[in-house]
Amino acid sequence: MMEEVKERTPPAETYLLWSIINLLCCCFPLGVVAVIYSIRVENAVSVGDMSRAVEASQTAKILNIVGVVTGALALMLIFVMYAVVITRLNQ
Repeated sequence: MMEEVKERTPPAETYLLWSIINLLCCCFPLGVVAVIYSIRVENAVSVGDMSRAVEASQTAKILNIVGVVTGALALMLIFVMYAVVITRLNQ
């Protein structure tokens, strides 16, 4: 009976690819922490600790969302600052 429940329960999402892309493209510090939590998901699933895997998966997801938003805001800020500098130089 317990084996059937384990088979039906999907493993927790690792978000490892998203974490690596976040690490390389968006926000390096949050990307590093997200990669660490993504690896924790894999480790927890391998030992069968699904509650810890789900918790680490949720943390990795939140870190990736915050990293993408932070990276996007930083990029927009850079573009605005660049536009302001170019405009002032052309006057």
